[in-house]
Amino acid sequence: MNKNNITSIFKILRKNNPNPVTELHYKNTFQLLIAVILSAQATDKSVNAATKDLFKIAGTPKKMLSMGEAKLKNYIKTIGLYNAKAKNVMKTCKILFDYYKSEIPNNREDLEKLPGVGRKTANVVLNNAFGQPTIGVDTHVFRVSNRLGLAPGKNVLEVEKKLEKNIPEKYKLHAHHWLIILGRYTCIARKPKCFNCKVLEFCNYKDKRINE
Repeated sequence: MNKNNITSIFKILRKNNPNPVTELHYKNTFQLLIAVILSAQATDKSVNAATKDLFKIAGTPKKMLSMGEAKLKNYIKTIGLYNAKAKNVMKTCKILFDYYKSEIPNNREDLEKLPGVGRKTANVVLNNAFGQPTIGVDTHVFRVSNRLGLAPGKNVLEVEKKLEKNIPEKYKLHAHHWLIILGRYTCIARKPKCFNCKVLEFCNYKDKRINE
């Protein structure tokens, strides 16, 4: 896709939503980190439902550790892979408490050392908490990037690198939010709502659904 079309896409997406934010609910950077860890292979809605009560009593690493893994599982058992996630959350909390004074690292290298934190999670935290123009490639971003022809790739890292290269600097901070929203509500997996898409004219997807 040429640069003019890429610029046009993000110009339109920005016009429709100038200041997009994550749909995960949190009150501090620690809570954001935990919410993103829990959101792997789960919906933001299910995570928000679980953390609504969890964060009231365990909104810091120390409080989470004091609560214990067994009790944590009771709060997050409605979320997929909750056993593994509970273990990772507790290990992460201990590392944060022991080595980072309960502060969240503001760089990818240290974030990725935390259990349950991969590149996507690190990028989401760096973007939302620290205002860095990172791009977290989840299933929505991956799908939209390939369908549009914005950054076609066979894996998430390939797509991320192409997005970093192709997206104009002034749009990078909010880029992954716009692409997530587009993928979550319009460019959905099975039956994309092309008839509602604001950037349809720039889309390279062959199986467009023009009619409802």
